[in-house]
Amino acid sequence: MVKRKSGRYSPRSSLTQQQWNHLQDTVIETARDHIVADRFLDIYGPIGIGSQSISNPVYLEPEPASISMHGDELDVAKPNDTQMLVIPILYKDFVIHWRDIEHAKETDKPLDFSAAASAASDVALKEDDLIFNGEGSLNIPGLMNVDGRETVRCSNWSRGGGRAFNDIVAARNRLIKSGYTGPFALVLSADAYTQLHQVHGHSNVLEIEHVRNLFEDGIYQSSQVRNGCGVVVATGEQNVDIVIAQDVSVYFLNNDNLNRYYRVMECLVPRIKRPSAICTLEDGDNNK
Repeated sequence: MVKRKSGRYSPRSSLTQQQWNHLQDTVIETARDHIVADRFLDIYGPIGIGSQSISNPVYLEPEPASISMHGDELDVAKPNDTQMLVIPILYKDFVIHWRDIEHAKETDKPLDFSAAASAASDVALKEDDLIFNGEGSLNIPGLMNVDGRETVRCSNWSRGGGRAFNDIVAARNRLIKSGYTGPFALVLSADAYTQLHQVHGHSNVLEIEHVRNLFEDGIYQSSQVRNGCGVVVATGEQNVDIVIAQDVSVYFLNNDNLNRYYRVMECLVPRIKRPSAICTLEDGDNNK
């Protein structure tokens, strides 16, 4: 994941430089701790807060390169389609009350930035929601619903017997057969992640430990994976990346009745270049 960057200090915010730095650090560290998707997806950018769209070259599937003695003919990798994606703003506002600022001045105590941390957490959740589930109103697909992805129906993982392991291996094998060699990442819903912590057969080893060796880019859980068990992704910027126009930061908005209003904000969009590099683990008989 790229390092989160701080915004500019604004004297109008009535915070000292030290307080402003502390506020930025709180927001950035909270976002880093809560965002899941950018732990395994490549980052493109930042390309500038004024950027409102980005082109997305879409490839249907991997194609083998050419082979010859002299290489006389060109063999150019061309996308099957090129789409334009809008880059939305993800944001949450918070307030610091003027009496708290005055109290910090009078007592030389640190300000309480828990409201800022809460706002940063909300923005982090929205980022994962956008990347996993997309945003239909803006025609942005997510990992869990992009057209052209592979799918595997989940069996009932709660019954054990290696069912979770078998389903996950089946999803990974789908991608390998389509020409993807990895590395791979696995993201599960909270329920599915918990069910993976069962003993695998007679091995006295948890299923997740058997699965872990198959995913070089890690196994994660996210509350934003809701429609199904999870998703397997062949990572790499040639397959999927996150386009960042503005990394997460804090901006001073205005004063209202002496209180100071701020905004935690970022601008980004997931760019799925190869939908076939994704295999979702979808609900089968898990609830039966």
